[in-house]
Amino acid sequence: MTAQTLLWAPRAWVRGAWAQGVLLRVGADGCWAEVKSHVPLPPPEATVLPGSALPALANAHSHAFQRAFVGLAERRDTAHDDFWSWRDRMYGVALRITPEQLQAVARHLYAELLAGGWSHTVEFHYLHHQPDGQPYADEATMARALAEAAADVGMGLTILPVLYERAGFAADTLRDDQRRFATRTERVLRLRDAVRGWALPNVDAGVAVHSLRAARPASIHALAQALRGDAGPIHMHVAEQMAEVSDCIAATGRRPVQWLADEGLLDARWQLVHATHTEPGEIAAVAATGAGVVICPGTEANLGDGFCDLPGWLASTTPLSLGTDSHVTRSALEELRWLEYGQRLRLQRRNVAADAAVPPAAEPSTAARLFERVLAGGSAAAGLGRAGLRVGARADLLVLNDEDAAIVGVPASHCLDALVFAAPTQPFAQTWVAGRRVSPPDTRAAFAAAMAALHGR
Repeated sequence: MTAQTLLWAPRAWVRGAWAQGVLLRVGADGCWAEVKSHVPLPPPEATVLPGSALPALANAHSHAFQRAFVGLAERRDTAHDDFWSWRDRMYGVALRITPEQLQAVARHLYAELLAGGWSHTVEFHYLHHQPDGQPYADEATMARALAEAAADVGMGLTILPVLYERAGFAADTLRDDQRRFATRTERVLRLRDAVRGWALPNVDAGVAVHSLRAARPASIHALAQALRGDAGPIHMHVAEQMAEVSDCIAATGRRPVQWLADEGLLDARWQLVHATHTEPGEIAAVAATGAGVVICPGTEANLGDGFCDLPGWLASTTPLSLGTDSHVTRSALEELRWLEYGQRLRLQRRNVAADAAVPPAAEPSTAARLFERVLAGGSAAAGLGRAGLRVGARADLLVLNDEDAAIVGVPASHCLDALVFAAPTQPFAQTWVAGRRVSPPDTRAAFAAAMAALHGR
């Protein structure tokens, strides 16, 4: 063992609790080969981490190009502003951004996400073609820009090429301002295979369906059939807006989540993004399939989507994960905080996500219960398998800044609670991905240049 593969933390979050003196050995595959607690002193050959160690989270839903639109839709220029008017304005960026600008934006975003507690990002990728809607000579040009951006800064990445065929349930084709998104099943599979063929470190691929309104039922079934035997994740936007739910009922006679369950499509590879507007029977139906749900509290608040039924999802066996989606926030802690705060506002109660059973059989900590659920769920959503500081999981971790003013002096037993709810400003001292400490380059100048080209100085 060498100093590069052996780490020692004075304290680490292991299997849902803080453990003292934790020795961590990284295998040649970038996964944890040994995790041993109660090692009072570091071996001479170990790298001593300068603070408490926490597993890093996987960001299960991202549209990287939308980072170039953050802060630019916070003024109302019509009598009514909602998700759909925001979407129309966002398309303006989607129609202008070049591969070079996308790479600069994604590099900046992924560096921010690494600083914000994420070690892996799942990219819901539907921006494929040239601005006029024609394919690039290399149809994977835009996906390559994302993959190279992630590799450059050290972010793990799962790219999901998206099936996107029509503008709505009653439409035959896409709108003109959606022309860069057009795909069919065959193209989605080719793009997935291209990403996998690059063999870039910590970069993989699955697939996605944009939504029920944007893909024909026959195409969804054809894609599912083509994916038989493939272990990669399958994501889909679903039930984000009530208008979508109403349109789905009008078109199919069923709510979106119920339609997916009734069609026999769902299994443990599937991740339902948002699932904001559900009924108890739909939650039970999803839980019975092993499919997961990806919640994006920051974006859902920013877009006025509504509140998910978090108590219902927590009470089920459904895997849960978090995504930053449109990237109005890039902090894992802020997403965790708003996941709980939204429910407090909705229900006028506190510690909604804490286990309602009586301790010690239950988990009384809101932060701990949420963190453990989204740690495991995010890893599944990214196609990573095992999660956390345990043998076989990818060796991703965060080293806390234990001297941050918001958490210094907090009893060890409440450190995670304070980390989530005391809002530290510089919570992390280091980020490690696949057993290597990552230190992203300064991405600000290239990002600023891309923003100037997109929006004018």
